[in-house]
Order: sequence, then structure tokens, then C-alpha cells
Amino acid sequence: MFSFLFSAFWLLMVIVLAQKNFNVLSTRKSLKTDCLGSYMRLTVDKSLAFGNQIEFDAVNGSQIEPLTPSLAAKCGFSIDSDPWGNYKVFASLLNCFAGNEDDTVFDVGVRVRVRGVKAEQDVFEVEKSCNYGQWAPREVLCTWNYMEVKPRLKRQEMVSLSTAFQAITSRYNIWRMVFFTPKQKAMVLEDALRTGYSITTTRSRLVLRSGYDMPETYVENVNGVPMKIIRVTTYFKKQWSVTMLDTVAACPTGGLSFTDEMITWNFPRFNPLMSSRETNLLEMFMGIDGKQIESLQMAARGYVLTIVDDLIVMKMPLGGPDGYYKSHVVNDQYHITYDIEPMLELLWSDGGMDSTRYKVLFPIKTPFMPRPPHFVDFTDVDQRVFDVLLGPFLYDIELVNITFSTGVLTVAEVNARGINIQEQRFQNGSKAFRLQVPFSDSFVRTVIYTLRLIYGFMILPEYTPFSYTSSVDVTLQDVILPTVSGTCDEEQFHIIISFGNMGKNSNIMIGMHDMTPDRRAEYGVKENDTHMSLAVPFLASDVAFELMYVSSLRARIDVLLWEPMNKWTLCDFSLACSFQMTMTECFSNGTMSALAVKVESVPQLVPRQLTLRDSSCRPKFSNNRFAYFTFEANSCGTTRTFYDGVVMYQNEITLGNVLPVYQQSKKGVPTSAPDPEYRVTMSCFYTLNDTQTIAFFTKPRENEPLPETGFGELQVVLRLAWDGSYNNFYVEEDYPVVKYLRSPLFFEVALLQSTDPQIELVLENCWATLKEDRNSTSRWDLIVDGCVNLADRYETVFHPVAPNSVPYPSHVKHFEIKMFTFVQSDVVLQDQIAQILITSFSVILFGFFFFFFFCS
Repeated sequence: MFSFLFSAFWLLMVIVLAQKNFNVLSTRKSLKTDCLGSYMRLTVDKSLAFGNQIEFDAVNGSQIEPLTPSLAAKCGFSIDSDPWGNYKVFASLLNCFAGNEDDTVFDVGVRVRVRGVKAEQDVFEVEKSCNYGQWAPREVLCTWNYMEVKPRLKRQEMVSLSTAFQAITSRYNIWRMVFFTPKQKAMVLEDALRTGYSITTTRSRLVLRSGYDMPETYVENVNGVPMKIIRVTTYFKKQWSVTMLDTVAACPTGGLSFTDEMITWNFPRFNPLMSSRETNLLEMFMGIDGKQIESLQMAARGYVLTIVDDLIVMKMPLGGPDGYYKSHVVNDQYHITYDIEPMLELLWSDGGMDSTRYKVLFPIKTPFMPRPPHFVDFTDVDQRVFDVLLGPFLYDIELVNITFSTGVLTVAEVNARGINIQEQRFQNGSKAFRLQVPFSDSFVRTVIYTLRLIYGFMILPEYTPFSYTSSVDVTLQDVILPTVSGTCDEEQFHIIISFGNMGKNSNIMIGMHDMTPDRRAEYGVKENDTHMSLAVPFLASDVAFELMYVSSLRARIDVLLWEPMNKWTLCDFSLACSFQMTMTECFSNGTMSALAVKVESVPQLVPRQLTLRDSSCRPKFSNNRFAYFTFEANSCGTTRTFYDGVVMYQNEITLGNVLPVYQQSKKGVPTSAPDPEYRVTMSCFYTLNDTQTIAFFTKPRENEPLPETGFGELQVVLRLAWDGSYNNFYVEEDYPVVKYLRSPLFFEVALLQSTDPQIELVLENCWATLKEDRNSTSRWDLIVDGCVNLADRYETVFHPVAPNSVPYPSHVKHFEIKMFTFVQSDVVLQDQIAQILITSFSVILFGFFFFFFFCS
């Protein structure tokens, strides 16, 4: 057992060590150092920086300073990166923090801090020792953020102490410095350091370093090339002797020209560093990223370095492997740039005097080059598939989403839908996106098949968005338009829609309204890839009434299919049928009832304004389509006519005392127009002499009292329940209660105080009004003669009372209605918003209008 545990522990330790060694090896591969002449280059691979924040510190023993942009320029560091997280750090061997041994061996230390998304930090120490003994008498280095000049101190500029070759000339011997701007400007050493210049000395050299934006620098145009110049005379003072040393650095800031295929960089052959034109160019090298490249490699990559007249000309082909392309968005248009960092190194002797070594690290970014992508149409009409290709793009472009006619979908959502979208890559590293959409897809519109697209792209790693809009139109000769057919049964229209070969790309209008999700549910829509079916009740609001008969109603349903993009009508269908419906009823107790219907031929009719011959006799119930009358046969202006053994009672429903309707004449003057004719005649026939005999017998039960008519007061309460369980009810503190239209309302009516189990509560009539007066109008019946109101599309639902839920179930009634609002002439009286007031409580539906409920 111990041996097994020891083996397991040993294995675990080996794994941990292996993982640690792997991490160390991986880090070493991510951090690479090179000694390149007078500077050291540190390269940080993107594998270390990916998703992290990289920061650098300069290190010299225990001295650690964060390399801010200002400190880097002052102390001899250049830090550059590409968009993918590859970093390059160039450190001058004579930087402020380097260790220096006899101006030959230099120790450069840099600390790399990697900060992750969770603010955790890894620190890597990089130390590099570089040997460089090939110093020219004068060395000039130009980088993108600073200029550095390092002249050698001559023998007369040194003061001997212990030996003749020990240089004790230091910045503490500097008396003053004169800057030429080009006017003279004198400073003491402390003022120059405070201004931001780096001034120091080594065993044999003065080192002067300046940023490009320092106030004592100036620009001079040399052979058409702008150059930034700093010129300083340094005065060394020791006891009674004073020595002067002239230093100058001149760095190019331009000289570039571009074509579609080539970058040209011009550098003046004779520049302000040269005292005369009698110079001898000893060496001329080209490099990339600070490192010289051989002539064979230059030829293989198409690089050219020549002297043309008074210019040194470097040519670099666009798109070479030593640079990189980058995507950009300019005014929502796709552009690219090409970045490369060449180096120019020169060595010349100036009129027989000491030589000068000159290096320029010159990052180049081309201007924005528009690259509008090509939209190629490969659509196959025979296969009925849109096939389009968009590109090319650079490798840093990602397709994020596509906007179709119906909305925006991500690439994942497009693929999940079954639409084929592919990323195609080419040998040069570019890419394109291919999209295939069937004609039958709902994204495709109209008889002329149209696919409209907006591609949404993202440039990485900056996450810069941009878009590209395109469309494809295809016209087919074999288009089969959709068709509509239908039949009727006793209560409904049955409609069948055939899509043809256009797919489900048309909008459907039933009556005067579009087919909404609510209507689809109401009409029981069923569909597959080729057909749709629905059933519309003949009393539905989308049905038009054409004619009224004594015992039937002629109704019509209209179905319109239309294409929304171009507003084309694809199919216009109407179906009219007669449905059995009782319009007049005659009761044996001498009561008559009649139903009046708003027909299509009288569109201005308001049913609640209808009356009988006696205009005071108005409907007992009305809405925007029906008016219901009930009255005694000897009232409301009813006439009697006698025939042989029969009496006929007759009345008429007409428009009552209604204000005249005004319309505009052709000349714009209002003129009075009579209301459209509306007249419904109802008749009831009774036999004058008829005798009916009814026999019945009674047998009193023993010990059972006879029923007697009594009078008294019973207390009844109407309450609103939280839900259909009727376990919890709203109390006064809960109001107002928010409800949406068509939300269910659960009511309970309960008889209070009575303990007689033989009493049963009966709801004869329940209605809602707009005012607190129970007899006010407008009014909507919920329960009529103990039954649901058949004219209500959302009929009242009665719920049974559970036997054990209350002491006397016969004393309680439960019913449910849908939340509604009053309308008049198809217009909501108060916004489509209402409040309901139930006795002393209210249920509020976002508004300011009360409904009052009553039951009797």
C-alpha cells in the first residue's frame, strides 16, 4: 500500500514537473532576444499576449521603472505591436538602465508583465548580454519615437587622472549646452534634463537622446524629404579648460510614395549630418524589423536598394511576407492597409574625417486602400436556390450576422435554420463567404424572387463593426400563384389556402385585418408546406353581414393574399353563405323579442341608436354589430291586425331621433344628407280562440310545510378571486389590480348570513356599465336570464363550486369573463384602456375609465 502511494505521489510529482517544464519551455519560445548591432531586440509572441494586457519595465539590478511612452523615448526604448499581440521592444545598448563594461559588453534587462482578465499577473524577467565593439566614431540611431546620437569623446576632451586613457569626462563636467533651433538657445545641464532630454556619458562617448516632439528640434526639407533635426554643442569644463563637442541627429519623417504594387522610400544621400558633399559611402544595408538582410534574400523578396541621383531609394513590393495587411472601415466602406518596418543602415566617411554609422528604423503604414468586396451571383434557377459569394476579405474579418427581410440572424442561427453558409479560404490567406438560400424560404419575397441581405462583419481583434448590403432578383416563367377555396357548414366558413410554388411568402388578410397570431389561434389555423386551413365562425368580427331574413343571416368572408414588398395582390377571394339564425321570437305570455343586425350596406349604422316605433323603446342590449329588443306586445307602438281567427302584432326597428349626418359637397361646402334607410319589420301571430286543457293533481307530503311567498332582505357579496381556484380574493388594500385585455377575471357571488341549505342563489342577469348607476348606458350583458350572452365572442364561463370548499355550496356562484373595453363604432372609448369597479373595489387595466358590474 505504501509502495502504491509512493508511486502515485512520484507520478504526480513527475507530471507537475513536466507541466512546469512545459510552461517554462513555452514561455521561452514566446520571449526571444537578439543582439542587433547597437541595440537589443526583444520579441514577445502573441501566444503569450493573447487575451492579456502586456506591460514592460526597464530593469537595472534593483532599479525597476515602468516603460511609459515618455520614459521609453527619453531612455532609449521603442515598443511596437501588431493588432494580434506580437510585440517588439528595441532597447539601445546605451539606454538609461543598461550595464556597461568598457563600452564593449552591455547588459540589458527588461521585465514583462502579463495581466489576465482576472487581474492576475505573471512576471517574466528577460536579461540579455550583448557584445558590441564596432563603434564608429559617430553613431546615430533613428527610431519611430526617439533620436539618439553617440559621438566619441576625443583625447583632448578627456582629462587625465590616474592614466591617460581613463575618461573622467562626465555629465558632471558639462558646463552648458547650446541648442540650435536653428537659433541658439543655451541651457545648463539640469535644465536640459528637466526639459526631457537624456544626456549621459560613458567611458568614451557622449550619449544624447531626444524625442521628436521636443521644443528644440526643428524640421528641414532635404531633397524633398522632411527630416527632424536636433543640433547641440556641449561645453565640458574642467578647472580652467573648456572643451566643445558638436552633436547632431537628423531623422527622416517622410519621403514615402505608394502605388498599387510598390512602396518607395526616398532618403537624401547628402543630409545635415554631413559636413560636405565629399563623402565616401562605405556601406549601405537594408533590414527588416531592425535586422540586416542579405542581398540574395532581398532579391528573392523583391526588395531594391539603389542610389538615384541625390537620393537613396528603397523599394518594397506591397504584400511582402515581412509585413502584414490589416482591415479597416472608413465611412462604413471596407479598406485595407499594409504595414512593414524597414531599416536603412549607412556607413560613410566625411571628407577624410572620422566615419559615421547611421541607422533608421522606419515603420511604414500605407494609406487606406479601398477594397470593396465583389458580390458574385451563382444562383441556380433550375435547383431553385440562391447561391451568392461575397469577398474577398482579409483573414482578420469575421462574419457575425446577416440581416434578412424578416430580421437579423447570427451565423449560428442561419446554419441552425438549414441555410448553407460557408467560409471559403484562398491560398493567399484571404477569404470569402458563400450563402445558399432556397427560393421556398420565408426570407425570399414575391413572384420576382428577391433575396435582400445585409452582411454584418467584425474586424478582429479591435471588434470594429461594418456592414455590406446586397440583393439578388430572379424572375421565373413558371410561377404558380396561391389560390383560396372554401365551403360553409351550419356555423363556420372553412377556408383552404394553397401556396402554389411561391412558398409562404404572402401576407394574409381576413376581412379588413391582417392575420395575426391571435387570429391564427382563434380560427384554428393548420398548415404544412403547401396548404393552410382555417375555420371562421359566421359571427366573427372579420365576417361581413349582407342580408337579414326572418330565420337566417347571409354573411360573407373576404380573404386577400398580397405581397408586402411591392404591394401586389396575389389572390382576392370571397365566400357568402346563409346561416340559420332566429331573428324574431313570439312568447305565449305576450312578449316579443327581435334581433337587429348591422349590415354591410349601412356602414354608418350604430345599433344602439335603433328604436322601435316608439322612440323611447331602445335595445335591451347592443354592441357595434347587434341590437336586441324585448317588449310587451301591447307596448312600444305595436299594432294589431285581426284576420280570420288570428291576430297579428307588428312593430318596426328603425333609426330613432339621430342628428343628421353631414358630408362635403364637391365645392367643399357641408351639406346635410339623410341617414341610410334601415327598417326591420317583425310580426307575431296568435290564435284568437284557443282552449288548452291542463290537468294536474297535488298530494301533500306528510309533515312538510307548504311553500309560502315571503319578503325580506338578503345580503349578497360580489368578489374578485386571484385565480380559478377561488381560494384567495383581492381585499381593499390590493386595489388597484393591474390586468391586461383578455386576461381572465374570476368572480364569486355569495349569499351571506343565511344558514338554510335549501336556499339556492340564482344569477338571473349580470352586466357591466360605464357609470355607477346600474341603469346607465353604455351597458354590456354578461349573463342574460341565467345564461351566457351568445352575442359575446368571449362568452362567460360558469365554474362549479366544489362541495367541500364552502359550508353551503348552493349559496355561492362562480363565473369567469375576459377583460374587455367598451367600443363605439369600432373605436375604443378610452384608449383601449379600462378600469373595472366591483362594488367598492376596482381592478385597473392601465387607465382611467371605470366599469361597474351588477348582478340580479
